[in-house]
Amino acid sequence: MILSCGEALIDMLPRTSTQGEACFAPYAGGAVFNTAIALGRLGAPSAFFSGVSNDMLGEILADTLTASKVDTRFLARSDRPTTVAFVKLVNGQATYAFYDEATAGRMLSIAELPTLPAIISTLFLGGISLVNDPAASTYEALQARECQTRVTMVDPNIRPGFIAGKEAEYRARIERMVAKADIVKLSDEDLHWLGGQGDLTALARGILARGPKVVFITEGAKGARAVTATQDIFVSAQKVTVVDTVGAGDTFNAGVLAALHQAGALTKAGVIALGDAALTAALSLGTRAAAVTVSRAGANPPWANEL
Repeated sequence: MILSCGEALIDMLPRTSTQGEACFAPYAGGAVFNTAIALGRLGAPSAFFSGVSNDMLGEILADTLTASKVDTRFLARSDRPTTVAFVKLVNGQATYAFYDEATAGRMLSIAELPTLPAIISTLFLGGISLVNDPAASTYEALQARECQTRVTMVDPNIRPGFIAGKEAEYRARIERMVAKADIVKLSDEDLHWLGGQGDLTALARGILARGPKVVFITEGAKGARAVTATQDIFVSAQKVTVVDTVGAGDTFNAGVLAALHQAGALTKAGVIALGDAALTAALSLGTRAAAVTVSRAGANPPWANEL
């Protein structure tokens, strides 16, 4: 089972009312939440860990997980409010305004970390949950506790506007977690933010030198690549009409993990031994699933039968 660990929030997406007025509609979201949802829909054994409110919006989150076949037994429920993000779309590209102070997700503490059963083979971590304490330190502690015996995958999903004033602390945390990860996923923009300008493969190999065994890089409409110490495999993206890009990278992560699960590769030894066929299959499922997500509004990952 794959345990996605990170933020769950409500995205307020721009819409137009029946009277023609600008308005916002609530959708369950959050980068790590979206990956858990996509994994469940793709048929992979998926579970989710986060601080989730008992309020009305928290119920939307819990119900959405259940509807997508995600195991919710690890949720840390509280009476704190739910994080809300207002989304602005320009030519299909999303920017966000987050309201996260004193929320159920933000205030998650180390004392709330679950004891994980043996059925959990893999932890996926990332997103804005790695920015603000106490939650950020809680997720880092969880990875540190589990990384010796379970596969961990990290996608920082960097939001420069969200880390203003905290860049040094945030960058140090990401570097520590990347060093402990088996798998790292970065967009090309994230990779340049971490490593500066330069060739993507060369920068990815710089990430590998810190400890991970494979780095997946998404390159927007071009496609995605997988880089190991000896391999550099690229798969082109499918051509689709883009409605918006909300949840695209999150869905790609789920496709990669689902494919590696199907290949029986989500073990420490399995990740080290990934061959060209397994990496190509992971890139293929990731890009095909993401293509469906960007072709419709909001973070709405595909079910397996849609592929």
